Amino acid sequence: MKGKFARSIAVLAAGSMLAVGTAHMAAAAPAGGHGTSSTQAVAARVLQLRDDLTKVAYAGDVNATKSRLDELNPVLSELATGKRYQIQADAQDTAGKAEVYGSETKRRLADPTAAPRQLPPLPAIPPIKIPDLPGPLKIVSDLLNALLNLVTGLLASLVGGGLPVPPLPVPVPKP
Repeated sequence: MKGKFARSIAVLAAGSMLAVGTAHMAAAAPAGGHGTSSTQAVAARVLQLRDDLTKVAYAGDVNATKSRLDELNPVLSELATGKRYQIQADAQDTAGKAEVYGSETKRRLADPTAAPRQLPPLPAIPPIKIPDLPGPLKIVSDLLNALLNLVTGLLASLVGGGLPVPPLPVPVPKP
């Protein structure tokens, strides 16, 4: 009887220690702000929004492009402020610039005759050259190209750990 009681206490103590130890590991974020579940979730969301934006833009759908920008810009703004997601300072800066480019793209789509604004310089990330956009979206092709480059660079920071960022789903030019 004493043996069963002692084993029960030992199992209970080991389980408690395991639960406490696991909770501390789950709460700790690796250095640099990578790897928390919220950061991974927002990275997945940004990737989905980037891909959706690319697809509707290449389909030539102006209203859907505006709608995707309406979804993407608040997420970029949250990343830039650093209040909800704790990410590296350079990633916050990239998110802020991407949000500015997204807002300018939406503004120019709303009023194609609007005068262009001075935008912040792009960071030194290798550019992804994408084909020009079709039809009515041609006027924002350079802005959208810059935005997609910024968002892809941001994704590389959010994913971290040397994981590759999936390529843009752009149409392949026909020979």
